Amino acid sequence: MKKYYNSLFVTFLLLMLLKVQAQEKKFMVRTIAFYNVENLFDTINDPRKFDDDRTPEGADRWTSKVYNDHVQKIAKVISEIGSDVTKQAPDIVGLCEVENQNVITDLINTDYLKKYNYGIVHYDSPDSRGIDVALIYKKNIFKPTSTSKHHLEIYEVDGKRRYTRDQLLVSGMFDGEPMHLIVNHWPSRSGGEAASRPKREAAATLNKKIIDSLLAENPDAKILSMGDFNDDPTNTSFKKILKTEGKKERVKSGGLYNPMEEMLKKGIGSLAYQDGWNLFDQIYFTQELLKEDKSTYRYWKAGVFNKSYLANQKGRYKGYPFRSMSNGNYTWGYSDHFPVYLYLIKEKK
Repeated sequence: MKKYYNSLFVTFLLLMLLKVQAQEKKFMVRTIAFYNVENLFDTINDPRKFDDDRTPEGADRWTSKVYNDHVQKIAKVISEIGSDVTKQAPDIVGLCEVENQNVITDLINTDYLKKYNYGIVHYDSPDSRGIDVALIYKKNIFKPTSTSKHHLEIYEVDGKRRYTRDQLLVSGMFDGEPMHLIVNHWPSRSGGEAASRPKREAAATLNKKIIDSLLAENPDAKILSMGDFNDDPTNTSFKKILKTEGKKERVKSGGLYNPMEEMLKKGIGSLAYQDGWNLFDQIYFTQELLKEDKSTYRYWKAGVFNKSYLANQKGRYKGYPFRSMSNGNYTWGYSDHFPVYLYLIKEKK
């Protein structure tokens, strides 16, 4: 009799376990990423751009062999971002430091990425270095409905205009849901952080203007802003102008959540400089993506894609990003920045 009751109890536990497992929800997972690809220039001298160094005869000796290696390496990295979870390349990737649409086309046509059938959104910008921002997207997942570029007007102390990257806005349907994406590459810290700060604060003001205009049309809009901001999540451009929050519970309606803020506090970075880490590469978004209802896409988690092969393995700069150029020489590396990414999830029906 004792064996009978023990067997009955075990059977009951198994049935309860199966019931719980049957009730477990399953989710669709999508990846959105951003990558500073470190001066992805072609080998052709464009008289309209400052690209003389990135030619076979230029200072960087930018030959077809070097160019093709850089394209292949960047494509390999992109193909692996988020794949630990999704087993495939990201659905959307923001890019910066691309010379033109031709290099992006070469990138998405590599063996690493061609099967994903990426589309491109790109505009030439007036940047003095000849670099632009862009967005690539899986055509079966994202359908752009409108795109626009937004000029950033900034000036030097002497009154001369500083020509820099535009901010790219792409609106569309993400797996059937309205979504807005902004790709940024804010002014650098050339001349020092403090001296150059007003330029990034101006960029933050422009970014806020774009976001506010979208929220004015729809207070529940899903908006993600990504880029190399040349500022950390705790700098004034984020905390005083954009008013981003690093904790979910503090984000109010119409507010912005920046998951990278807590990462920085834990010592996680996307680039290193003078023995310190910065987290200039970030993705932040509106409060709508934080809501609990998972019948529509919501934020799950974010990270820095810093696989060991992307970092120097020895020497003074061990652990730093394995950059592609150093002291005017091609190093056969990847980029001076690690990519960043986040996952969006939606309950499967």
